Amino acid sequence: MFDNILVVCVGNICRSPAAEGALIKALAEASKPGKKVHSAGISALVDKPADKTSIELMETRGIDITNHKARQLTRGLINEAELVLVMERRHLEDISKLAPHARGKTMLLGKWIGDKEIPDPYRQSRDAFEYAINLIDDCIAKWIKYL
Repeated sequence: MFDNILVVCVGNICRSPAAEGALIKALAEASKPGKKVHSAGISALVDKPADKTSIELMETRGIDITNHKARQLTRGLINEAELVLVMERRHLEDISKLAPHARGKTMLLGKWIGDKEIPDPYRQSRDAFEYAINLIDDCIAKWIKYL
């Protein structure tokens, strides 16, 4: 259905790399091969690795995001994607400004759990990261049947 999925947050070091890794794993487990999943940030910390806490929490899920490097969201990335998943409502607006034509393919990752937003844990406690990543897990579990 969607063969090129882009996951977006702000810095591309906490939420979107975690969601990218979790989505890749979920698609593999659901025997849905051949899908491209990648991530970017609206205000990316370009070339920075994933946040240490995100890396640690994803490792507990058997997901390795240690090689992730943050990259800036571009109109080209949006154009290539068949589905753009964002963490917050304001990201919908940011993408609409950058690529107005992409509004119809841009949705909240939390769409299937009541349009819930995934709060940014950047520079917050480990509990904030656990909360965000647990929400990401819940969201992906709901999305997988539509992908």
